[in-house]
Parts: sequence; structure tokens; C-alpha cells
Amino acid sequence: MSSEPAVNATPDSGATPDSTVLYLEKLWPTPGIWLIVLGLSAAGILMFIPISTFAGYAAAVIMLVIQVVALLWSTPTIKVTRESLQVGRAHIERSFVGDVTAYRDAEAMAQRGPRLNGLAFLCLRGWIQHVVRIEITDPADPTPYWLASSRRPEQLAKALRS
Repeated sequence: MSSEPAVNATPDSGATPDSTVLYLEKLWPTPGIWLIVLGLSAAGILMFIPISTFAGYAAAVIMLVIQVVALLWSTPTIKVTRESLQVGRAHIERSFVGDVTAYRDAEAMAQRGPRLNGLAFLCLRGWIQHVVRIEITDPADPTPYWLASSRRPEQLAKALRS
């Protein structure tokens, strides 16, 4: 599970030039998140061991499986092609993408907090500090912009500007 984005990835053999993937990033949880998952699962042992040793270990395994499946299922993908942008489950044509700005550190925190527009579409992950703000120019869409977490915000912004 690499968190490295594929830049200028090779399309499938049947892909058209418009469907060429320019940028691809999966927002995988960090190792620290996986340690928290292990710790919470181990807590299942403590909660159920008074009932029986088997119940304690069974609870730990069940909790681990549920948490791993939930994290993997909810891990969003950012995908940029020549014709579209996909962030998580949201999808938009590139013709409706306006200005794109990458933010790091304190400025990224400000974009997620005091500077956040309540109508913005958010795809944020707490374990990824950097964000990209993508203006939406579709007059029929009330969403002013998308704000998405990215480990490589400058590369994502560059792919959207190309």
C-alpha cells in the first residue's frame, strides 16, 4: 500500500488519450493510524477477558477486522485525467475546474478551519496535513470549491493546471 501518487501513469491498452491518468493518489492511513487500530483491538481483550480468555481474543480479532475493513473501504482516491477529476466518490469534468491552489502546514490548517466555506466539498483525512483547493466554475453547482487532502499537493495542482 504505497502512498506515492502515480504521475503520468500509463493507461490501459484500450484507453483513449482523454482517459490517460495524469495523477493518481490513494489517501492511505499512516502507520500511526494502524497502530491505533491495533491498540483499540487489543482493548477488546481487556473488555472481554473477564468473561473468558476465548471471548477476549475473539473480540480483539473481530474488532481488528472491522476496523481494517472500515479504513480500507473509506480510503479515497484522487484521480486526474484529461477530461475529469475524481476525489473520493465525487466526480467532475475538468472543464468546470477553475483555479487550483496547494497549501501546506499552517496555511493548510487555516483552509480547513477559519477560512473554510461551509458550502465547500471536503475530502479530508486527519493524518494528511496538506490540502489542495480546487475552484468549481459550474454555474449550476452551488459548491464554490473542493478541498482535498493530498500528500503531494503541488503535483496534484500541477496535474489539474495542465
